[in-house]
Amino acid sequence: MTYAESTVKQAVKKRLKAIGAYQHWPVQLGMGEPCLDCHGCLNGIYFAIETKKPGGKPTIRQQATADRIRAAGGLTFVIDTVEKARALFDDRFPIDRPATRPL
Repeated sequence: MTYAESTVKQAVKKRLKAIGAYQHWPVQLGMGEPCLDCHGCLNGIYFAIETKKPGGKPTIRQQATADRIRAAGGLTFVIDTVEKARALFDDRFPIDRPATRPL
């Protein structure tokens, strides 16, 4: 299926709202520390999400940012389909995964 990254972002926002997660989508202006598309918290668990169009991969900088988040104990996800967005934090994305899980 082909669609824009914005479609994936909207699906992630809808899913996070449905499960009651705090979510923050910072606008990067080239100042401060790099971050992923979305940062949030659910049941005391910090997470960050990078959204991509189907088949998209994180940049080297995004990967390094995700590595730092995981090293600090957070979870990271790359979501590149609406189906993956709908599955966030359900049986296919359990929240008790090790923080060192690769992106």
